[in-house]
Amino acid sequence: MVTGIGLFSGGLDSILAIKVLQEQDINIIAVTFVTPFFGSEKAEKASAYLDIDHRIIDITEIHLKMLQNPKHGYGKQLNPCIDCHAMMFRQAGKIMEQEGADFLFSGEVLGERPMSQNKKSLKLVSEESGYADVIIRPLSAKLLPETQPERDGKVDREQLLSISGRSRKPQIKLAKRFGITDYDQPAGGCLLTDKEYIRRLKELKDHNLIVKPRDAHLLNVGRHFRLADGNKIIVGRDQADNENIMEMANDSDVIMRVRDYPSPVTLIPYGGTINDINTAASICVRYSDAPGGEEVLVRYKNGGKTEEIEASAYPDERLEKIRI
Repeated sequence: MVTGIGLFSGGLDSILAIKVLQEQDINIIAVTFVTPFFGSEKAEKASAYLDIDHRIIDITEIHLKMLQNPKHGYGKQLNPCIDCHAMMFRQAGKIMEQEGADFLFSGEVLGERPMSQNKKSLKLVSEESGYADVIIRPLSAKLLPETQPERDGKVDREQLLSISGRSRKPQIKLAKRFGITDYDQPAGGCLLTDKEYIRRLKELKDHNLIVKPRDAHLLNVGRHFRLADGNKIIVGRDQADNENIMEMANDSDVIMRVRDYPSPVTLIPYGGTINDINTAASICVRYSDAPGGEEVLVRYKNGGKTEEIEASAYPDERLEKIRI
């Protein structure tokens, strides 16, 4: 049986690409790559009702390395779309070889994203991946050069499509034909296009030549403050933030909460000086339910040892000066 390895985001385009190929009785292995900047939630939801072999693979390490200096630069924000897509196809190509599969595919539509899905960009992505002649875009294939699987008769080009442009009408019509009604609306799913996240990431890169995976995950939670000595304080905004910070904390960190009042989880990643701990405790009190102007006890862990410190709320006018 002919097998295709597909990049699968769980969005409508990637779902339709699979359905178009399944009409040719092609076996599908869908691959969803995850990093701190994009996850697998949509893909997991969509794969639940598709008859596919779905695999989720974390590429954080190689993605962060690429992000330091992408060969083809960034988009409007810090999104290295050309390098990122080429990397995904390169990784998918390895799976293709391991599985003895026949080709790679994606749900990309010609012209849907003018900067990253024009003919030049799609060709560049294919060439940079190292698998240019076995990458098929089923939704726009008739508008693109014929590939080796099509020439070999493994994929019938006549049954592929010629969708182009930013209008979603052809995809919505196709979805109705396939009986697909449950799909997410298109939206920017990559944090590397989010202005707030990018501001924090750029600030982090200014202080760390190499961004570690946990650093990138932490950028998406809490309020962030940078101290004069270069250390950072992260303060949870809600219960979800508190839980995420606790999950990511380790013994190298200082982590604290106000002892006798509801408060945010407050983190000093990789530890800090006693002055840092005093500042973090005051900021923790500021965002807690402790009475204003009073000193309260803040309990913190430092290197596996639990201690307490008295602190009052950090002044708002000083807080703004260190907010990232």
